Amino acid sequence: MPKTYTEVEIIADEQLREHIVGILSQLGFEGFWEDGTLLRCYISRERWSSEMFDEVQNMVSSIQRSGSSTAPRISVKDIPERNWNEEWEKTIQPIHVTGRIVITPTWHEYVPLPGEIVLTIDPKMSFGTGYHETTRLVLKLMEKYVKPGMTLLDIGTGTGVLAIAGIKLGARSAIGVDNDEWSYNNAMENIKLNAVQDSVQIVLGELGSVSASGFDMIVANIQRNVIEPLLADMKSKLNPGGLVILSGLLNVDEEPMRTAVQDSAFEIREMITENEWIALALSL
Repeated sequence: MPKTYTEVEIIADEQLREHIVGILSQLGFEGFWEDGTLLRCYISRERWSSEMFDEVQNMVSSIQRSGSSTAPRISVKDIPERNWNEEWEKTIQPIHVTGRIVITPTWHEYVPLPGEIVLTIDPKMSFGTGYHETTRLVLKLMEKYVKPGMTLLDIGTGTGVLAIAGIKLGARSAIGVDNDEWSYNNAMENIKLNAVQDSVQIVLGELGSVSASGFDMIVANIQRNVIEPLLADMKSKLNPGGLVILSGLLNVDEEPMRTAVQDSAFEIREMITENEWIALALSL
């Protein structure tokens, strides 16, 4: 049977739509379409629920309170399946996410310059195309801190872009974990596209599904309410002297995160920002 999607239509100022897209991407929404003042957001009908509606309402209200824009208005309806991937692909072009790292899809040819690292990522609607600030922020910190021979864990791997980048930057091995089957399948495709399947393992499940420990670096580009409860588990899986890189965080998350980091016995080694988003590098 054709797959049914839930369309969540949000009327919001342009300055808020950027934040809304970033957070809804991490909640499992598979596509977005801007139409004038409207932001249309799509998620599989099976994943939509009254609890998800409340979460979206609370999220947009929280963002609205942090700014001066008028309150967003939300409406919901079910729609039949369309080829969202085809629509999404039209928007994806090669992008320089750092001075060295370029992310490109397979349907656009890119000839790298000397010294550039090219990540071939076909997003299939998963979060992690390089077009969002949080992906760029994490990659900038990884470019700085990944050392040859490191082992890496990527929590909420999505497209697998961070795990793949870790290998391209010199890590010896990487494990990406995600509880979304769509993301798992997409990450599996992308590690093959980048010829790193011998170095990257993708796990379908939660952090507890990863039996390995002793990682030199852990990265997580997911929202704060998911990160905070996982800090203790991240600590237990980290090697002495290891580093944790976190994003998916807004400016308003900085103070709560500082408290959570301190409570978990981490220290903030570095914080970088882009627009309203932040990324943290933590050490023990």
